Amino acid sequence: MTRYSNLERLLHTSETIGIDRASRVVVVSDLHLGDGGRNDEFRHNGQLFETVLRQRYLADGFSLVLNGDVEELFKFDLQAIASAWDGLYDLLLAFGRNGFFRKLYGNHDQALLDHHDYRLASALVESLALRYEGQTLLLFHGHQASPYLNEPSSLFSRSLFYLLRYLARPFGFRNYSVSYSSRKRFAIERSVYEFSNRSKIISIIGHTHRPLFESMSKLDYLNYRLEALCRGYAPADATQRQAIEAEIGQVRAELESCYRNGFRKSLRSGRYDAIAIPSIFNSGCCIGKRGLTAIEIEAGMIRLVYWTRDGHRSRSTGERLNPPEELGQSGFYRIVLNEDHLDYVFSRIHLLA
Repeated sequence: MTRYSNLERLLHTSETIGIDRASRVVVVSDLHLGDGGRNDEFRHNGQLFETVLRQRYLADGFSLVLNGDVEELFKFDLQAIASAWDGLYDLLLAFGRNGFFRKLYGNHDQALLDHHDYRLASALVESLALRYEGQTLLLFHGHQASPYLNEPSSLFSRSLFYLLRYLARPFGFRNYSVSYSSRKRFAIERSVYEFSNRSKIISIIGHTHRPLFESMSKLDYLNYRLEALCRGYAPADATQRQAIEAEIGQVRAELESCYRNGFRKSLRSGRYDAIAIPSIFNSGCCIGKRGLTAIEIEAGMIRLVYWTRDGHRSRSTGERLNPPEELGQSGFYRIVLNEDHLDYVFSRIHLLA
Protein backbone atom coordinates (compact mmCIF):
# COMPACT_ATOMS: atom_id res chain seq x y z
CA MET A 1 0.00 0.00 0.00
CA THR A 2 1.42 3.39 -1.01
CA ARG A 3 0.99 6.69 0.74
CA TYR A 4 -1.67 7.72 -1.76
CA SER A 5 -3.46 4.36 -2.13
CA ASN A 6 -6.79 5.70 -0.95
CA LEU A 7 -6.70 8.71 -3.26
CA GLU A 8 -5.62 6.50 -6.15
CA ARG A 9 -8.63 4.30 -5.39
CA LEU A 10 -10.92 7.31 -5.74
CA LEU A 11 -9.30 8.33 -9.02
CA HIS A 12 -9.77 4.88 -10.57
CA THR A 13 -13.23 4.01 -9.22
CA SER A 14 -15.11 7.32 -9.32
CA GLU A 15 -18.13 7.83 -11.51
CA THR A 16 -17.06 9.90 -14.52
CA ILE A 17 -19.19 12.66 -16.07
CA GLY A 18 -18.08 14.52 -19.18
CA ILE A 19 -18.28 18.32 -19.26
CA ASP A 20 -17.39 20.88 -21.91
CA ARG A 21 -17.27 24.65 -22.40
CA ALA A 22 -21.06 24.82 -22.40
CA SER A 23 -21.32 23.07 -19.03
CA ARG A 24 -22.18 24.88 -15.83
CA VAL A 25 -21.31 23.25 -12.51
CA VAL A 26 -21.30 24.65 -8.97
CA VAL A 27 -19.53 22.90 -6.08
CA VAL A 28 -20.28 23.65 -2.43
CA SER A 29 -19.30 21.79 0.73
CA ASP A 30 -19.49 21.73 4.50
CA LEU A 31 -23.02 22.90 5.21
CA HIS A 32 -23.13 20.98 8.52
CA LEU A 33 -26.93 21.01 8.57
CA GLY A 34 -28.41 20.72 12.04
CA ASP A 35 -31.87 20.64 13.57
CA GLY A 36 -32.66 24.30 12.91
CA GLY A 37 -32.06 25.23 16.55
CA ARG A 38 -29.58 27.60 18.12
CA ASN A 39 -26.70 25.12 17.79
CA ASP A 40 -27.32 24.62 14.06
CA GLU A 41 -24.33 26.36 12.47
CA PHE A 42 -25.96 26.49 9.04
CA ARG A 43 -29.09 28.29 10.24
CA HIS A 44 -27.75 31.85 9.93
CA ASN A 45 -26.81 31.22 6.26
CA GLY A 46 -29.87 29.14 5.41
CA GLN A 47 -31.84 31.86 3.62
CA LEU A 48 -28.73 33.06 1.78
CA PHE A 49 -27.91 29.54 0.60
CA GLU A 50 -31.43 28.70 -0.56
CA THR A 51 -31.81 32.02 -2.38
CA VAL A 52 -28.47 31.62 -4.15
CA LEU A 53 -29.30 28.06 -5.21
CA ARG A 54 -32.75 28.93 -6.49
CA GLN A 55 -32.23 32.34 -8.12
CA ARG A 56 -28.68 31.95 -9.43
CA TYR A 57 -27.68 28.33 -9.94
CA LEU A 58 -30.97 26.51 -10.56
CA ALA A 59 -32.38 29.33 -12.69
CA ASP A 60 -29.18 29.55 -14.78
CA GLY A 61 -28.96 25.83 -15.53
CA PHE A 62 -26.09 24.79 -13.27
CA SER A 63 -25.49 21.21 -12.22
CA LEU A 64 -24.79 20.83 -8.50
CA VAL A 65 -22.17 18.90 -6.51
CA LEU A 66 -22.35 18.86 -2.71
CA ASN A 67 -18.84 17.95 -1.64
CA GLY A 68 -19.30 16.39 1.77
CA ASP A 69 -20.27 17.19 5.37
CA VAL A 70 -23.69 18.35 4.25
CA GLU A 71 -25.44 16.91 7.32
CA GLU A 72 -23.86 17.24 10.77
CA LEU A 73 -24.46 13.69 11.96
CA PHE A 74 -21.82 13.92 14.67
CA LYS A 75 -24.13 16.30 16.56
CA PHE A 76 -27.67 15.69 15.30
CA ASP A 77 -29.97 12.84 14.30
CA LEU A 78 -30.78 12.58 10.61
CA GLN A 79 -34.52 12.66 11.26
CA ALA A 80 -34.23 16.01 13.07
CA ILE A 81 -32.09 17.42 10.26
CA ALA A 82 -34.46 16.23 7.52
CA SER A 83 -37.43 17.68 9.36
CA ALA A 84 -35.77 21.09 9.81
CA TRP A 85 -34.55 21.37 6.21
CA ASP A 86 -37.26 19.51 4.29
CA GLY A 87 -37.73 22.33 1.76
CA LEU A 88 -34.00 22.51 1.09
CA TYR A 89 -33.92 18.82 0.16
CA ASP A 90 -36.65 19.47 -2.44
CA LEU A 91 -34.55 22.29 -3.89
CA LEU A 92 -31.41 20.14 -4.08
CA LEU A 93 -33.22 17.35 -5.93
CA ALA A 94 -34.49 19.86 -8.49
CA PHE A 95 -30.95 20.24 -9.85
CA GLY A 96 -31.23 16.82 -11.46
CA ARG A 97 -33.30 18.52 -14.17
CA ASN A 98 -30.41 20.85 -15.07
CA GLY A 99 -27.89 18.14 -15.85
CA PHE A 100 -26.71 16.24 -12.82
CA PHE A 101 -26.86 16.39 -9.04
CA ARG A 102 -24.39 14.47 -6.88
CA LYS A 103 -24.06 14.41 -3.12
CA LEU A 104 -20.59 13.33 -1.98
CA TYR A 105 -20.20 12.29 1.63
CA GLY A 106 -17.59 13.48 4.10
CA ASN A 107 -16.49 12.23 7.50
CA HIS A 108 -19.35 14.01 9.30
CA ASP A 109 -22.08 12.47 7.11
CA GLN A 110 -20.54 9.14 6.11
CA ALA A 111 -23.11 7.40 8.32
CA LEU A 112 -25.68 8.18 5.61
CA LEU A 113 -24.55 4.95 3.97
CA ASP A 114 -26.49 3.11 6.71
CA HIS A 115 -29.71 5.09 6.11
CA HIS A 116 -31.46 3.40 3.19
CA ASP A 117 -34.44 5.78 3.41
CA TYR A 118 -32.24 8.88 3.03
CA ARG A 119 -33.90 11.33 0.63
CA LEU A 120 -30.76 11.99 -1.40
CA ALA A 121 -29.66 8.34 -1.48
CA SER A 122 -29.91 8.14 -5.28
CA ALA A 123 -27.28 10.90 -5.60
CA LEU A 124 -24.95 9.71 -2.80
CA VAL A 125 -21.39 8.80 -3.86
CA GLU A 126 -17.93 9.05 -2.32
CA SER A 127 -16.26 10.91 -5.17
CA LEU A 128 -16.83 12.17 -8.69
CA ALA A 129 -14.57 12.66 -11.71
CA LEU A 130 -15.34 15.35 -14.27
CA ARG A 131 -13.67 14.92 -17.67
CA TYR A 132 -12.95 18.17 -19.49
CA GLU A 133 -11.29 17.89 -22.91
CA GLY A 134 -9.37 14.78 -21.89
CA GLN A 135 -8.37 16.14 -18.48
CA THR A 136 -9.67 15.11 -15.04
CA LEU A 137 -11.10 17.11 -12.18
CA LEU A 138 -11.48 14.80 -9.17
CA LEU A 139 -14.00 15.86 -6.55
CA PHE A 140 -13.91 14.34 -3.06
CA HIS A 141 -14.41 15.69 0.43
CA GLY A 142 -10.78 15.54 1.54
CA HIS A 143 -10.85 13.47 4.72
CA GLN A 144 -9.75 10.51 2.59
CA ALA A 145 -6.22 11.96 2.66
CA SER A 146 -6.06 11.25 6.41
CA PRO A 147 -5.69 7.62 7.54
CA TYR A 148 -7.27 8.57 10.87
CA LEU A 149 -10.44 10.04 9.41
CA ASN A 150 -11.08 7.85 6.40
CA GLU A 151 -12.13 4.84 8.49
CA PRO A 152 -15.32 5.74 10.43
CA SER A 153 -14.83 2.92 12.94
CA SER A 154 -11.31 4.01 13.88
CA LEU A 155 -10.61 5.10 17.44
CA PHE A 156 -9.93 8.65 16.29
CA SER A 157 -13.19 8.92 14.33
CA ARG A 158 -15.26 7.51 17.18
CA SER A 159 -13.58 9.82 19.67
CA LEU A 160 -14.35 12.79 17.42
CA PHE A 161 -17.98 11.66 17.18
CA TYR A 162 -18.43 11.54 20.97
CA LEU A 163 -16.57 14.82 21.44
CA LEU A 164 -18.89 16.66 19.07
CA ARG A 165 -22.12 14.92 20.08
CA TYR A 166 -21.73 15.15 23.84
CA LEU A 167 -19.40 18.10 24.39
CA ALA A 168 -19.39 20.44 21.40
CA ARG A 169 -23.16 20.42 20.86
CA PRO A 170 -24.32 21.01 24.48
CA PHE A 171 -21.79 23.80 25.01
CA GLY A 172 -22.34 25.38 21.60
CA PHE A 173 -18.81 24.91 20.25
CA ARG A 174 -18.78 25.55 16.52
CA ASN A 175 -17.19 23.36 13.86
CA TYR A 176 -14.55 25.91 12.99
CA SER A 177 -13.56 26.17 16.66
CA VAL A 178 -13.04 22.43 17.09
CA SER A 179 -11.73 21.63 13.59
CA TYR A 180 -8.19 20.91 12.65
CA SER A 181 -5.21 22.91 13.71
CA SER A 182 -3.39 24.78 10.99
CA ARG A 183 -0.71 22.08 10.99
CA LYS A 184 -3.20 19.23 10.44
CA ARG A 185 -5.13 21.07 7.77
CA PHE A 186 -1.87 21.90 6.00
CA ALA A 187 -0.87 18.22 6.11
CA ILE A 188 -4.12 17.11 4.47
CA GLU A 189 -3.88 19.78 1.80
CA ARG A 190 -0.26 18.88 1.10
CA SER A 191 -1.11 15.19 0.65
CA VAL A 192 -3.85 16.03 -1.83
CA TYR A 193 -1.55 18.50 -3.58
CA GLU A 194 1.27 15.99 -4.01
CA PHE A 195 -1.10 13.28 -5.21
CA SER A 196 -2.72 15.65 -7.71
CA ASN A 197 0.66 16.67 -9.11
CA ARG A 198 1.73 13.04 -9.50
CA SER A 199 -1.51 12.23 -11.29
CA LYS A 200 -1.58 15.53 -13.25
CA ILE A 201 -5.18 16.25 -12.27
CA ILE A 202 -7.15 18.95 -10.52
CA SER A 203 -8.52 17.96 -7.11
CA ILE A 204 -11.47 19.89 -5.65
CA ILE A 205 -11.98 19.27 -1.94
CA GLY A 206 -13.71 20.74 1.10
CA HIS A 207 -13.17 19.47 4.65
CA THR A 208 -10.70 22.07 5.97
CA HIS A 209 -13.16 24.99 5.50
CA ARG A 210 -10.30 26.99 3.97
CA PRO A 211 -10.91 28.23 0.40
CA LEU A 212 -8.03 27.52 -1.98
CA PHE A 213 -7.65 28.53 -5.60
CA GLU A 214 -4.86 27.09 -7.75
CA SER A 215 -3.17 25.70 -4.60
CA MET A 216 -2.92 29.18 -3.13
CA SER A 217 -4.56 30.63 -0.06
CA LYS A 218 -5.86 34.17 -0.09
CA LEU A 219 -2.60 35.41 1.42
CA ASP A 220 -0.53 33.63 -1.23
CA TYR A 221 -2.58 35.10 -4.04
CA LEU A 222 -2.29 38.66 -2.76
CA ASN A 223 1.50 38.42 -2.41
CA TYR A 224 1.72 36.79 -5.85
CA ARG A 225 -0.41 39.54 -7.38
CA LEU A 226 1.62 42.27 -5.69
CA GLU A 227 4.86 40.85 -7.09
CA ALA A 228 3.39 40.60 -10.61
CA LEU A 229 2.22 44.23 -10.49
CA CYS A 230 5.63 45.45 -9.37
CA ARG A 231 7.35 43.51 -12.17
CA GLY A 232 5.00 45.02 -14.73
CA TYR A 233 5.50 48.59 -13.55
CA ALA A 234 8.90 49.41 -15.09
CA PRO A 235 8.03 48.68 -18.76
CA ALA A 236 4.55 50.28 -18.49
CA ASP A 237 3.63 53.64 -20.00
CA ALA A 238 2.29 56.54 -17.92
CA THR A 239 -1.36 55.52 -18.19
CA GLN A 240 -0.61 51.89 -17.36
CA ARG A 241 1.55 52.93 -14.40
CA GLN A 242 -1.31 54.94 -12.96
CA ALA A 243 -3.61 51.90 -13.15
CA ILE A 244 -0.90 49.67 -11.63
CA GLU A 245 -0.35 52.09 -8.76
CA ALA A 246 -4.08 52.11 -8.00
CA GLU A 247 -4.27 48.31 -7.97
CA ILE A 248 -1.16 48.03 -5.80
CA GLY A 249 -2.90 50.29 -3.31
CA GLN A 250 -5.91 47.98 -3.28
CA VAL A 251 -3.78 44.86 -2.85
CA ARG A 252 -1.78 46.43 -0.01
CA ALA A 253 -4.99 47.44 1.75
CA GLU A 254 -6.25 43.90 1.33
CA LEU A 255 -3.06 42.42 2.79
CA GLU A 256 -3.17 44.80 5.73
CA SER A 257 -6.80 43.84 6.32
CA CYS A 258 -5.83 40.16 6.36
CA TYR A 259 -3.23 40.70 9.05
CA ARG A 260 -5.39 43.12 11.01
CA ASN A 261 -8.59 41.07 11.02
CA GLY A 262 -7.53 37.51 10.25
CA PHE A 263 -7.02 34.68 12.71
CA ARG A 264 -3.44 33.46 12.85
CA LYS A 265 -4.42 30.00 11.57
CA SER A 266 -6.02 31.51 8.45
CA LEU A 267 -2.87 33.43 7.53
CA ARG A 268 -0.71 30.38 6.97
CA SER A 269 0.53 29.95 3.42
CA GLY A 270 -1.20 27.39 1.27
CA ARG A 271 1.89 26.90 -0.88
CA TYR A 272 3.73 23.62 -0.66
CA ASP A 273 6.57 24.25 -3.14
CA ALA A 274 8.63 27.20 -4.36
CA ILE A 275 6.41 27.19 -7.46
CA ALA A 276 2.67 26.91 -6.86
CA ILE A 277 1.28 24.21 -9.14
CA PRO A 278 -2.48 24.88 -9.52
CA SER A 279 -3.66 21.35 -8.78
CA ILE A 280 -5.77 21.74 -5.62
CA PHE A 281 -8.90 23.83 -5.12
CA ASN A 282 -11.09 24.04 -2.02
CA SER A 283 -14.67 25.28 -2.05
CA GLY A 284 -14.42 26.48 1.56
CA CYS A 285 -17.64 26.14 3.56
CA CYS A 286 -21.22 27.39 3.96
CA ILE A 287 -21.06 28.27 7.66
CA GLY A 288 -18.98 31.44 7.49
CA LYS A 289 -19.99 34.25 9.80
CA ARG A 290 -20.92 36.60 6.95
CA GLY A 291 -21.42 34.28 4.00
CA LEU A 292 -20.39 31.20 2.06
CA THR A 293 -17.95 30.24 -0.68
CA ALA A 294 -18.34 28.05 -3.77
CA ILE A 295 -16.46 26.83 -6.84
CA GLU A 296 -18.05 27.58 -10.22
CA ILE A 297 -17.15 25.93 -13.54
CA GLU A 298 -18.62 27.81 -16.47
CA ALA A 299 -17.67 28.58 -20.10
CA GLY A 300 -14.30 26.86 -19.73
CA MET A 301 -13.49 28.90 -16.62
CA ILE A 302 -13.08 27.87 -12.99
CA ARG A 303 -13.68 30.45 -10.28
CA LEU A 304 -13.90 30.82 -6.53
CA VAL A 305 -16.83 32.99 -5.43
CA TYR A 306 -18.04 34.43 -2.16
CA TRP A 307 -21.72 35.04 -1.37
CA THR A 308 -22.54 37.48 1.41
CA ARG A 309 -25.43 39.40 2.92
CA ASP A 310 -23.59 42.71 2.90
CA GLY A 311 -21.54 43.27 -0.22
CA HIS A 312 -20.96 46.95 0.49
CA ARG A 313 -19.50 46.28 3.91
CA SER A 314 -17.19 43.60 2.51
CA ARG A 315 -15.98 46.02 -0.14
CA SER A 316 -15.43 48.97 2.20
CA THR A 317 -13.30 47.01 4.65
CA GLY A 318 -10.89 46.07 1.87
CA GLU A 319 -11.79 42.40 2.19
CA ARG A 320 -12.30 41.73 -1.52
CA LEU A 321 -10.63 43.11 -4.63
CA ASN A 322 -13.51 42.58 -7.07
CA PRO A 323 -16.71 44.59 -6.68
CA PRO A 324 -19.82 42.81 -5.32
CA GLU A 325 -22.76 42.14 -7.62
CA GLU A 326 -26.24 41.93 -6.13
CA LEU A 327 -28.37 38.92 -7.02
CA GLY A 328 -31.43 40.66 -8.43
CA GLN A 329 -32.93 42.62 -5.54
CA SER A 330 -32.33 39.89 -3.00
CA GLY A 331 -29.96 41.85 -0.77
CA PHE A 332 -27.36 39.08 -1.30
CA TYR A 333 -24.11 39.72 -3.14
CA ARG A 334 -21.69 37.62 -5.20
CA ILE A 335 -17.99 38.46 -5.28
CA VAL A 336 -15.52 36.72 -7.58
CA LEU A 337 -12.42 36.03 -5.50
CA ASN A 338 -10.38 34.51 -8.32
CA GLU A 339 -10.88 32.88 -11.72
CA ASP A 340 -8.87 31.33 -14.52
CA HIS A 341 -9.21 29.31 -17.74
CA LEU A 342 -9.25 25.55 -17.24
CA ASP A 343 -7.02 25.13 -20.29
CA TYR A 344 -4.37 27.35 -18.70
CA VAL A 345 -4.64 25.58 -15.34
CA PHE A 346 -4.13 22.15 -16.90
CA SER A 347 -1.25 23.46 -19.02
CA ARG A 348 0.56 24.65 -15.90
CA ILE A 349 -0.04 21.32 -14.18
CA HIS A 350 1.40 19.35 -17.10
CA LEU A 351 4.39 21.66 -17.54
CA LEU A 352 5.30 22.10 -13.87
CA ALA A 353 4.15 19.01 -12.00
